[in-house]
Amino acid sequence: MGFAAKMPAACLCWLLLLSMVLAFGVAASPAQASRNTHYDFVIKETKVTRLCHEKTILAVNGQFPGPTIYARKGDVVVVNVYNQGSSKNITLHWHGVDQPRNPWSDGPEYITQCPIKPGANLTYRIIFTEEEGTLWWHAHSDFDRATVHGAIVVHPKRGSVYPYPRPHKEVPIILGEWWNADVEQVLLEGQRTGGDVNVSDANTINGQPGDYAPCSKNDTFRMLVEHGKTYLLRIINAGLANDMFFAVAGHRLTVVGTDGRYLKPFTVDHIMISSGQTMNILLEANHATNGSGDNSRYYMAASPFFANARLLPYDDKNTTAILEYTDAPPSTGPHRLPRPAGFTKEHSIDVPVEVGKHMLMMISVNTLPCGANKTCNGPRGDRLAASLNNVSFVAPTVDILDALDFPNKPPLFFNFTAPKSPQELQLTMQGTKVKVVEYGTVVEVVFQDLTGESHPMHLHGFSFYVVGRGFGNFDKDKDPATYNLVDPPYQNTVSVPPSGWAAMRFRAINPGVWFMHCHFDHHTVWGMNTVFIVKNGKTPDAQMMPRPPNMPKC
Repeated sequence: MGFAAKMPAACLCWLLLLSMVLAFGVAASPAQASRNTHYDFVIKETKVTRLCHEKTILAVNGQFPGPTIYARKGDVVVVNVYNQGSSKNITLHWHGVDQPRNPWSDGPEYITQCPIKPGANLTYRIIFTEEEGTLWWHAHSDFDRATVHGAIVVHPKRGSVYPYPRPHKEVPIILGEWWNADVEQVLLEGQRTGGDVNVSDANTINGQPGDYAPCSKNDTFRMLVEHGKTYLLRIINAGLANDMFFAVAGHRLTVVGTDGRYLKPFTVDHIMISSGQTMNILLEANHATNGSGDNSRYYMAASPFFANARLLPYDDKNTTAILEYTDAPPSTGPHRLPRPAGFTKEHSIDVPVEVGKHMLMMISVNTLPCGANKTCNGPRGDRLAASLNNVSFVAPTVDILDALDFPNKPPLFFNFTAPKSPQELQLTMQGTKVKVVEYGTVVEVVFQDLTGESHPMHLHGFSFYVVGRGFGNFDKDKDPATYNLVDPPYQNTVSVPPSGWAAMRFRAINPGVWFMHCHFDHHTVWGMNTVFIVKNGKTPDAQMMPRPPNMPKC
């Protein structure tokens, strides 16, 4: 059954914990949304062929990537999920949706729900409030999101408009990965050996590896455009292990939004998008065709970014799609493969200035003892692990009171960017440590990387202001003076620079249990996670909703 099946009854512990710290009152129903939309998602095994190789994957409604959810700002969307996936437990998460007062539909297994068992079903209620732009949904169990994922498109309310000229057409562009092996077996093998998981065999755009991969040219994704029109690319990085560069040959990209929020527009040649992030990008089809077809087709290309490539394995393969002008004769082939690079982003917002709780989170990849009579492939014969503040997170089972003490700072301070960590931190501790926060508190979290690689840190239930970042050790006396408190980005996933730091702030006004974790899935499995529990406020509309009657049992 894999990792999920090894932790029975875990989410029942969270229910007990909630009764102790949230002080349930009579919760009011949410404000009336503009409309309700219903979807049926059937998760089952589906045969697909990539890289000359046929295999069975889990897919939703037989689609890979899965179906797109469409909504308007303020809608409530109901998704009926039917698990027909052989013997596999599963959950779904609606990435970037704040789900006000409704952690019950958030989806991470053994945090806010028990998984949906084979043959069972669950109805998720997705409450949209301030989100507008591009989000996405994905499995939040084991490595299932490799194939179980899709886009969420949130349009403006009826009567409202985009803060930029309305595009001629909107096109989801989902960046992902492909393994020829079964992804569950990839995870289980990594758990068995204690070493790193095998890297993917290809990167993909909308599920296809592109022209340069074996047996893939005929199925390369093609986006058809007309000269003089503007297109909105809704780009999603659904990859399990890679930050990605993305570009379109011969065309500039105007970034207008990220993580379901608008940005002050800026134009670049290339972008870099972290695992879990989304971006809205305007592309103007401004290349006149010369009648011969020689300049009617251009490559889209994505390639992985990895800061520690000399030390750790990663999938370095480019993936391509094609932008094709339809008002030109056929061409013999695309040209001008782009060479990506990085970027910055900005927009106007209202940042909280007074902070009620400061936290410094040390991001580490370290080890655990191999175990008696076992052989492990990690450093020094140990098992690889990951941690925040030297705590490798374990989903809860018992001892709930011990869960209420996630540390606000690392166990000791040292040169975080030195080649080696202190000996006492190379082995991490395991524990179920969470942070309880009073309703309304402004929380600042500074992530400090020790690993020499970037980490996309994702917080459920909230968007947050990324007020600062830098390389080297965070200096609490000097670095806050460099914060951008005028127009920082508003995101739900932040990429922490390798051997550097990133600072974010959020207002704890969404009561419930909210997972925070690295969006590289092997790091999540290794324990680079924690949980924020935001207590109820005093008024009915500041209290968590009651537990729905149809939640799965462990």
